[in-house]
Amino acid sequence: MSHPVPFLTRLRKNASGVAAVEFALGLPMILTLGLWGAELGNLAVTHMRVSQVAMQVADNGSRVGDVSMLENLKIYESDINDLLVGAKVQGGGLDLFENGRVVISSLEVVDGTEDTQYIHWQRCKGKRNFQSRYGPAGTGADGSLSGMGPAGDEVTASKDEAVIFVEIEYAYQPIVSAKFVPASPIRVTAAFNVRDDRDLTQIYQRDAGEPDPVADCNVYTG
Repeated sequence: MSHPVPFLTRLRKNASGVAAVEFALGLPMILTLGLWGAELGNLAVTHMRVSQVAMQVADNGSRVGDVSMLENLKIYESDINDLLVGAKVQGGGLDLFENGRVVISSLEVVDGTEDTQYIHWQRCKGKRNFQSRYGPAGTGADGSLSGMGPAGDEVTASKDEAVIFVEIEYAYQPIVSAKFVPASPIRVTAAFNVRDDRDLTQIYQRDAGEPDPVADCNVYTG
């Protein structure tokens, strides 16, 4: 058996090795920064996806209508329901109606006036407790509504036309921890002018005997 003194001498002079202690001390910070970056990246992607859903609903809502060469296009409850189904499909894994709410409003001009803005009708879908920040259907009929959108930059409708205004509020679902992101929900809006001449009097039912369900804004369902 070799004498231990030479071995201990070599061990004392040996400068090779690994920075295990330094790595152990720095690992929590590195891991935290990595998880924080992943959560912020997912938040940005989710915000973009919700915004795209709002734009899709507003764009499609401005296009739908029963095509006829003899009269203005009519919009039906089934058209609105199709818009909402499309929003759910595009939302994919977001579970949009479980974790959020979509509000569709038709901004128009009060009959008999030149530019008095009001919300003619409104349809909603989703379990989240959220209503339009601009009021329910009928808001503005007394001249109290200047438009829909940020103060000073409101969207307005022209006489005999309509603007489809969509609002979405969504409770962000973290992939790591809610501690890495702001607690406030994602809120987005989108607006498109109705493309063609539309019958603005009402939303119709295709079959009065078997009416399609109405996406009532007083109902909170997914």
